[in-house]
Amino acid sequence: MEAVGTHRDGAPAKQLAREAGLPLPTAYHLLRTLTHEGYLRRENGVFLFGAAAERLGGGAATPRPGVIVDSLAHWAHVIGAPVYCALYKDGEIEMVAVADTPAAPAVHEWASFRETGHAHALGQCLLGQLDERAREDHLDRHPVRPLTRYSVRDRQALLCRLRAMKRTEPVVERQEYAMGTVCAAIPITVGSAVAAMAVSLPLDQEERLLPAVEQLRCEVTTLLRSFVFSISI
Repeated sequence: MEAVGTHRDGAPAKQLAREAGLPLPTAYHLLRTLTHEGYLRRENGVFLFGAAAERLGGGAATPRPGVIVDSLAHWAHVIGAPVYCALYKDGEIEMVAVADTPAAPAVHEWASFRETGHAHALGQCLLGQLDERAREDHLDRHPVRPLTRYSVRDRQALLCRLRAMKRTEPVVERQEYAMGTVCAAIPITVGSAVAAMAVSLPLDQEERLLPAVEQLRCEVTTLLRSFVFSISI
């Protein structure tokens, strides 16, 4: 679904398999299943979002924020790290929910998450999903400014980083928003929604970061396949 979402005019199975890092037979099986369920459609040899996915992303589904909060709380406990969910909506970064535990507290929002998307993994992941015009508009309203000595230094450096991002790889930032903290985010694609989820860890646990975010990706994928989790808020 994430791979399909990057192609406005659709893409063939072989290309989607390559971008998703899946064996071609597995990709064909998933594409057939999603097409049968109405989440994808095939036209002229390429796959695009179907009516079911568009209803989820376009707001036709009933919002269920309680499901999101409960799911994040479960994942924070299972993964052993804070879990964050954010949307890009009406030109702004919107934090939907954060879940943590006493043993693994969330990052303190000492500078507005909405205004400092350039400095944290969630924001970078969301900005990376926008087209150039929307991205430039956002940065006009929320200029790049270093928050720590590790932060991206200027707008051009950030834009270069965003253009180099690959959707199949998590967005990682190390001490760019908060000293002593590392964070990784993944895009969540359902219909036209621009969303992301992330985990954070103390710097001295950095070796856990990528396994933790991959575990989160698996958990989210499982829930999305159940068609219970709606991010159309």
